Amino acid sequence: MEEDTFEKALDAISFKHKGIYFEVGLTSPEIIDAIEHMEIRDSDVFLVTYPKSGTIWTQQILSLIFNEGHRNGTEQIENINRVPWIEYNINNINFKSRPSPRLFTTHLPYYLMPRDLRFRTGKIIYVCRNPKDVMVSFYHFYLLKPNIKCTIHWETFIDVYISGKVESSSWFDHVRGWYTHKEDFNILFVTYEEMIKDLRSAVKKICKFVGINLDEKAIDTVVEKATFTNMKHDPVANYKFIPSDLLDHSKGDFLRKGTVGDWKNHMTVAQNEMFDKVYKEKMGDLPIKFLWDLNEENAS
Repeated sequence: MEEDTFEKALDAISFKHKGIYFEVGLTSPEIIDAIEHMEIRDSDVFLVTYPKSGTIWTQQILSLIFNEGHRNGTEQIENINRVPWIEYNINNINFKSRPSPRLFTTHLPYYLMPRDLRFRTGKIIYVCRNPKDVMVSFYHFYLLKPNIKCTIHWETFIDVYISGKVESSSWFDHVRGWYTHKEDFNILFVTYEEMIKDLRSAVKKICKFVGINLDEKAIDTVVEKATFTNMKHDPVANYKFIPSDLLDHSKGDFLRKGTVGDWKNHMTVAQNEMFDKVYKEKMGDLPIKFLWDLNEENAS
């Protein structure tokens, strides 16, 4: 009965289009379908993630890399406007009139992206995070949503998450889809965990990929302002501007912990074993390696 209640609550705030769940009121099937015909420029950069995988963090990094005014604090422009969402364009930004290079954010699967990207025009930065920590972060995200009127139990959420009935649908399908079609795109894969372990190296890798040459002092500034602690208190980056009818900020922060291995504080041994079995079935044939805990030397 508990599971039915939570799933009904999700059904009330979501719609499914072409295999993917989206949030009602923030986008529409027509908007999503129009994205396919979006005109792409060679200098465009798309940040692609599954939810709760370092999206807001990487928005901050890209904003700092591309905008000197953000680095030196002379421009107070929220990152949602610097790196807007293509499927959730809540500020009605005119993408065509934006000067190059344009930055965009999306949670879309590969097959709903602008078709011109398949000609390897533009650049895609795909950030992925180990699915257990994604699940924990997603669970706490849903706890902040005031339009879900039922109690969300962790045990129930695990089943819903694994079955892909959450926003953006299945983590497994999203990551597998992008990884197995990577040759179709001009794409850089970055993991959340490598950013946690060595942010400076990750920033340099992103700079090289997007063709931005920053001196060491500028890179120092990007790294400093992109640390989780500094970001959490940065009003242009921390998403505190999301209205209370979408997120109840009194129940917690949109940017919660930013750690690796928090799943160990939530999952029982049995739950972890069950998840590992599902992961092996769905992802075991791919060479993707994740770090499940910063204390572990070997990724698996």
